[in-house]
Amino acid sequence: MPRRRLPDPTSRLTLRLGVRVSPICIGAVADPRTVAAAFEAGINFFLVTTDMHWPLYEATRRGLRALLRSRPGVRDEVVVAGVCYPTQPVFNHMPFEELIAALPGLDRIDVGVIGGTYGTDFMARLPVYHAHRRTRFAGMRAIAASFHDRAAVAPAVNHGLVDLAFLRYNPAHPGARTDVFPLLTSDRRPPVFNFTNTHGWVSAARRAALGVPRDVWQPEVADCYRFALSVPGMNGLLCGPSTPRQVHALVDALAQGPLSDDETHVLVNLARLDAGEATLDTAAD
Repeated sequence: MPRRRLPDPTSRLTLRLGVRVSPICIGAVADPRTVAAAFEAGINFFLVTTDMHWPLYEATRRGLRALLRSRPGVRDEVVVAGVCYPTQPVFNHMPFEELIAALPGLDRIDVGVIGGTYGTDFMARLPVYHAHRRTRFAGMRAIAASFHDRAAVAPAVNHGLVDLAFLRYNPAHPGARTDVFPLLTSDRRPPVFNFTNTHGWVSAARRAALGVPRDVWQPEVADCYRFALSVPGMNGLLCGPSTPRQVHALVDALAQGPLSDDETHVLVNLARLDAGEATLDTAAD
């Protein structure tokens, strides 16, 4: 059924063992103050890399460090996910401990994330994360996976192999609408979060250069968040607002509610036009 409203950032989804997360997860940011702004907006879920892309998460680590110092007990109000990318299971231990050591006040990882996984390596990497959750290694109470292979998502979610799944769905890559979400079998399944939300967004200057008429709906970049969450079956977003102002734009965009089918088509068609996969005439269809 079509959605009537989008998730409220202050609401919570339950993963397991008492882990309750906002439907918005904040990843790499540019301004450390973005972390506090997100927390003040009701967002309690943050993701940090343990290895690959380490420099890109410097501002997020600094923001979390400041938040964790801000008042006693705040650590229990936030959920921190650590993502680990090596495919060899033997290297899926130390990175989590190194992240804890590098971020004073973190103390534990709440959610361990299998990073950048494909169907070819997912099942080989999964047992070590199940063991992490069972033994509470580095404090983990839940596990997730960031899928780069959409075909692997529905089986993993439907069989409860992870407590949360991240997948890619955006105007430039809309395939999950047909090859993932219709295959999800239960309303009580683990939640699915999107990533790379804004890929395929076409700026106003680029739209003008492409000759897009002004009487066509002119989307803002934050409408890509509405695009992702307008799909029945999408439960949340992993996103990287650069500044506190962008956090506020995200919250305001979600309050506007789901996109219409026509608006969804506009975003997809603009992405195809920008990529040279459509002409102006076909993109308008």
